[in-house]
Amino acid sequence: MKYRESIAIPHKSAPLFTPANLLNEDVCLPAAVIKQQPLRNNIAWMQRYADTRGVSLAPHGKTTMTPWIFRAQQHAGAWAIGVGSPWQAAAAMASGIRRVLMANQLVGKAGMALVSQLKNHYREVDYLCCVDSLENARTLSGFFARHHQTLDVLVELGVNGGRCGCRSVSAARQLAEEIAALPGLTLRGLELYEGVLHGDNPQAQIESLLRDAAALACDMAPLVDGEFVLTGAGSVWYDVVCNIWLSAPRPANTRIVIRPGCYITHDTGIYEEAQQALKHRDAVACDLAGDLASALEIVALVQSVPEPGMAVVNFGKRDCAFDAGLPQAIAHYRHGQPLALAPGSITSTGIMDQHCMLRLGPGSDVRVGDILVFGTSHPCLTFDKWKVLLLVDDNYQVIEQLDTLF
Repeated sequence: MKYRESIAIPHKSAPLFTPANLLNEDVCLPAAVIKQQPLRNNIAWMQRYADTRGVSLAPHGKTTMTPWIFRAQQHAGAWAIGVGSPWQAAAAMASGIRRVLMANQLVGKAGMALVSQLKNHYREVDYLCCVDSLENARTLSGFFARHHQTLDVLVELGVNGGRCGCRSVSAARQLAEEIAALPGLTLRGLELYEGVLHGDNPQAQIESLLRDAAALACDMAPLVDGEFVLTGAGSVWYDVVCNIWLSAPRPANTRIVIRPGCYITHDTGIYEEAQQALKHRDAVACDLAGDLASALEIVALVQSVPEPGMAVVNFGKRDCAFDAGLPQAIAHYRHGQPLALAPGSITSTGIMDQHCMLRLGPGSDVRVGDILVFGTSHPCLTFDKWKVLLLVDDNYQVIEQLDTLF
């Protein structure tokens, strides 16, 4: 059997017309879109927050893995881009990022070889990673010393039951002393991630961990030449990190670095809830003009209305996050025109690989071929399902196609 040449479709939401508008069905749907204005707002808001608090911002790039966004964050003033793996570090450096903070351990021969190659190729880029064991420190020391290189490292402080990190302040202090004496390594500071602490009210535990870290930084300071990097803070507790570390005794040359990531597109779910809780705690966030806004949406077609009170749209687990609540409809269009969407009139109730099931309220007028726009929760897991996201204006006109590097 002879196969015909395939038609070149570069990605699953490819625009097939130029110019392209999603509401005119010029794009293969479903599509993940980023609204331009909310994206600009979010980049500016978080940078303004960091500047106002007097801390540095290293947005966690693993959220988006999108070079266009990395460069926009750096242009706005980000001190670094955070990553979680050597591959992500390579993607950031290739995107033109000048400082990469890998908030994770560097392990394995291939991973070390990749970082060594990156250090040779991007000599002007500042790269830091984490260490939480003497075994790993000695392995890194031997590898980079043999390659006549120096690896900049941060000691990671963790908590029992969490993920990586020394399980006590004394263990972290001892590790710092060992690292300072090893060839091939330069101690740059201390890292933690407070987001591993959960429960009904983890704030007291988080504050205790942060105070311990500040005291540990003071003990470690004589081991660090020049600036001491003290970094933590994900997308939920960055205000608490700032409050504790800015008020606690710390080395005079400390650079406090916060690492939120999901703020970049925010969401209509768990991070919206977290941001509102933060604003109740933090006067600085309340006093800043504006707020974070949801920028990431799924645009999809109604493909079936198989029975009264039910509809099915053409996206599923292959297209969006579903771990922190199902995407929910926020807008309804027919023939390119908006239709009223009453609260609760359309509710997502189930999701499969390529289908999302909707419950329709009484009087809902949903037809096959209608376009529904969905807000999402937990943007990280939506980003990593797309090779390309579409940057759009408020009218869903495609402005640019943004490549991702997952």
